[in-house]
Amino acid sequence: MIPLRDSQPSYSTPWITLAIIFANVLLFLYEVSLEPFSRNYFVGSYGIIPIRFQYSDLVTSMFLHGGWLHLIGNMWFLWIYGDNVEDLLGHGKFLLFYLLCGASAGLVHVITNIDSRVPTIGASGAIAGVMGAYMLKFPHSRIVTLVPIFIFITTIEIPAWIILIYWFVIQLFSGVGSLATAEVNQGGVAFFAHAGGFVAGMVLIRTLGRQERYRRRRDLHW
Repeated sequence: MIPLRDSQPSYSTPWITLAIIFANVLLFLYEVSLEPFSRNYFVGSYGIIPIRFQYSDLVTSMFLHGGWLHLIGNMWFLWIYGDNVEDLLGHGKFLLFYLLCGASAGLVHVITNIDSRVPTIGASGAIAGVMGAYMLKFPHSRIVTLVPIFIFITTIEIPAWIILIYWFVIQLFSGVGSLATAEVNQGGVAFFAHAGGFVAGMVLIRTLGRQERYRRRRDLHW
């Protein structure tokens, strides 16, 4: 299932979401401009490597990506869910929220992969936090989703809480499965980081609260 768009209106321009997307694209273009040895060194220097963990990597790693599909998928999810969460929190709080979710996801990854020498990069953990916040605040929003049915492809509208809980459960069970098959230290998808970011987003959205201006803007549109 691939989400295409949501039904929840946004009452302000998502400047921080747009800036994050721009920063990720810009840094990825820099990555691919490097020759292979320099690119590997760059990723190794700024990605999260649990066995030689340093706190700065929690931030730098979330702005790097491993390929075009990795980048496009993450930025697409951020665009669908990020504008509404930013609208709710306000620009400054949303930036803090995003970075804290990404850092929390990174810490979960380090704890569950303590001996790993493989660098982990990507905005998935931070975006998972955005998704967790969206699920709590806009559970009845409809997500237009691309769904393959045998040889056909169609779109259906699914309540946000269903698709997001489904996504979270998949990440959690995949993380447990990776432990059982000893794949967790061999690279690949950081499932536990995704789950950790999702939970962090749910906690932080309750802690930070919504800005009063959001209520006033929403009432004006009604």
